Amino acid sequence: MSDPRPNQSGANRVIGKRVPFPLTDEQLTRERRPLRRRGFKDSSMVQLTLVRFREFIREPEAVFWTFIFPILLAAGLGIAFRQRGPDKIQVGVITSAAGGAGVIESLKRDSTLVVQTFDDSSGARALRTGKVALLVVPTNARDSIRYVYDRGRSEAAAARVVVDRAVQAGAGQVDPVRATDTYVTEKGSRYIDFLIPGLLGMNLMGSSIWGLGFAIVTARSKKLLKRLMATPMSRVQYLLSFLCSRLVFLILEIVTLLGFGHFAFGVPLRGSFGTLLVICFLAAISFGGLGLLSASRARTTEAVSGIMNFIMLPMWIFSGVFFSAANFPAVVQPFIRLLPLTAVNDALRANMLEGASFAAVTPQMTVILVWGVVTFFAALKLFRWR
Repeated sequence: MSDPRPNQSGANRVIGKRVPFPLTDEQLTRERRPLRRRGFKDSSMVQLTLVRFREFIREPEAVFWTFIFPILLAAGLGIAFRQRGPDKIQVGVITSAAGGAGVIESLKRDSTLVVQTFDDSSGARALRTGKVALLVVPTNARDSIRYVYDRGRSEAAAARVVVDRAVQAGAGQVDPVRATDTYVTEKGSRYIDFLIPGLLGMNLMGSSIWGLGFAIVTARSKKLLKRLMATPMSRVQYLLSFLCSRLVFLILEIVTLLGFGHFAFGVPLRGSFGTLLVICFLAAISFGGLGLLSASRARTTEAVSGIMNFIMLPMWIFSGVFFSAANFPAVVQPFIRLLPLTAVNDALRANMLEGASFAAVTPQMTVILVWGVVTFFAALKLFRWR
């Protein structure tokens, strides 16, 4: 007996693909219509970049570490190291010796000293435990005094100078040259002014390397990259979409941290804002390339975490985020200058604090750009979908 349904196989195959049965006339017309050319919004790069953007927004932890944590860190360090004048120097006087009363009176005249009295045993214990920086031991001789302190402690050496000056003045010594003081407070020389550019560079590095590296390895471990292999998308487009997504948040990172530093602590912005944007743009590209390179072969988050820590740890230590890189020996300075974070921090500080022009920071930007180009093409060469 023949099948009464009309030409099922023909109705189910339209333009070489199987569709549900039965089809209406409208569906048949739509299926036979020639495919339209994809617009800009439907391009692989735009869609992949939107995917990266949505993935970031849906992760509250990523938003916190990218935008909130740098502000909290800057606020805490800015308050801790604010300009508050010289600290009081804690000194102790051994009262069991003769002449102690006169020495105490001389020291109390100096407002920078906090004087405490001890006997021999308690004084030694206070010095050993760091409660005082220096012990003053008057001797039996009227024109003699002894200072007990640890030469390895910088505050102890400074205390010795201040205490001796107060003792000599109390004994009637007169300075042969009259001196006066003029106090100034200049924005750009404070610790918070040094810190904010370093935090911005560190934040650009962390959000680029961690954000890109973990996203790729997570997709690989979940077998998502195997599915993307079947789509009309090249490896270059996939990796470039990560760099493009970083640039979407770049302006927000800059405005958030620098705006907080400027309005909360008065951190100066003396250079061109356009030059500052170029520095940050190149930094995002450079660190993004490092993030792509670290994730090009890693299969687990544990593996990529170790690789990224290996990349970032030297820069956290040597690149002058929290203290000047000039503190390290001269023999390692060439290596430090070639690190991308060092170049970023030096360029940011030159632009923000010194008002350096675009030409003045060209050497640093060249180092940043070379790192970005080399690492991206290395990642492109080493990248594997599986």
